[in-house]
Amino acid sequence: MSIRGIGVDILNVHRMTEIVARRGEAFLRRVFTPDEIAYCLRHRDPAPSLSARFSAKEAVIKALGAGWQPGMRWTDIEVVRAPGGKPSLRLHGATAQVAERLGVRELHLSLTHESDRAMAFVVLEG
Repeated sequence: MSIRGIGVDILNVHRMTEIVARRGEAFLRRVFTPDEIAYCLRHRDPAPSLSARFSAKEAVIKALGAGWQPGMRWTDIEVVRAPGGKPSLRLHGATAQVAERLGVRELHLSLTHESDRAMAFVVLEG
C-alpha cells in the first residue's frame, strides 16, 4: 500500500470550551455523531476529548487534500474506539466517497490532548 495523504491539526482546548458554552447542543449535534458526544460527555471535562475529535476531523480533510466538497458534513468523519481503546476513523456519506475516489483503503489516527491543547495526526493509505 502507498500513502494517499497525511493531515495534522492542533486545537486550543479553551477555544472548544468557549464554542460549546456559546453554541451548546446545536454545535455538538452539527459537528459530532451521537456516539462521539456520548463518549466525550462521560468525562468530567469533555472539552479535551471534543477538541481531539474536532482536530481529527480537520486532519482528515487536510489528508484528503480536497477541501470541503458538496454534501460533506462534519458528522461524515467519526472517531471510534476499538475495544482496547485505540482510536480509529469511520467515514460516511460524501466524505467516504471522496476517500474512495482517492483509493483510500486504510485510515490511521493518533490523538493526544492535555489541559490546553489537543492534536490529531491522520495517515491515509491505499
